Amino acid sequence: MRALVYHGPEDIRCDTLPDPSPPDVDGAVIRIERAAICGSDLHLYHGHMSSETGYGVGHEAIGEIVEVGSGVRRFRSGDRVLVSGVVGCAECGPCRTGNVAACETAPAMVFGVNQGLPGGQAEALAVPKADANLCAIPEGITAEQAVLLTDILPTGYFGAVGAEIQPGQDVAVIGCGPVGLMAILAAGLFSPARIFALDSVAERLAAAAGLGAIPVDVSADPLGQQLLDATGGLGPHAVIEAVGADASIQAAIGHVRRGGIVSVVGVNVRLDFPFPMALALMKNITFRIGICPIPLFWAPLLPLVREGRLAPDFVFTHRMGLSEGAEAYHLFAQRRDGVLKVLLDPAS
Repeated sequence: MRALVYHGPEDIRCDTLPDPSPPDVDGAVIRIERAAICGSDLHLYHGHMSSETGYGVGHEAIGEIVEVGSGVRRFRSGDRVLVSGVVGCAECGPCRTGNVAACETAPAMVFGVNQGLPGGQAEALAVPKADANLCAIPEGITAEQAVLLTDILPTGYFGAVGAEIQPGQDVAVIGCGPVGLMAILAAGLFSPARIFALDSVAERLAAAAGLGAIPVDVSADPLGQQLLDATGGLGPHAVIEAVGADASIQAAIGHVRRGGIVSVVGVNVRLDFPFPMALALMKNITFRIGICPIPLFWAPLLPLVREGRLAPDFVFTHRMGLSEGAEAYHLFAQRRDGVLKVLLDPAS
């Protein structure tokens, strides 16, 4: 099969890999219909996540089941499904509820970041523990919407839930890439008075404004004075950080008001992160960070998308073939041509 393969920093190629088979009696093989490039894939692309090479990448994919193991009970060949980008053991208490990030057997695994769990930017994908890690695509959900339910929409919602937004509060979202835009969408469900969107890319700020957020160009206002002035010098009640960079996490802690909440969904894997402990202590803030337990949020999000309460698919600005994967990654990494998110078609 064809797949996008990691060969080292800034070196993604469309290569040929062996066809997958079910990884265990509880697994399945999916023929991929659509896949997408996630912002966190860029951490891998830039060489910040893995020293291994030669494996398929990507963790946002949907498709049709073509083979199931003998132990699979909920699905059969021919079913159209979306794949959770993060998977657990499926057997412990948290995993049985969908909270794969709290797996008691082992740390949650992400598709496409090492040899152990090859990714879905490919023609086919092997999925372990299919009954727990797949979700049937219901009527009324488009392919593009389904792809977004494999990671970034649940992750944005996870950020908003972690922010504990109360009606009438002010919220800031740092980073208006795809996950940040999903966080803005999700935050609106909790009736904040205002949502401030912080970024430096004009197209992303325009997209955030289109969702009703107040854009703040951090390249023109790096200290966040606009945010401070708009909130009477106090800062927002909650900040959702959707970048993962040291500076943006530090900014989230700096911008949030005293007694506020910082909810980080950006990916940062540094073991020596310079956390501003004294500032956090003096401001008496709540700080949260974690991997989104994607299956946990399918139950609330699927009906919201199906009924039009959430319309996330605007975020796809570019549609490219799998054979164009190298260019797609370069385009996304360089933020060229107004790109927000790239949808990949394995058939071309």
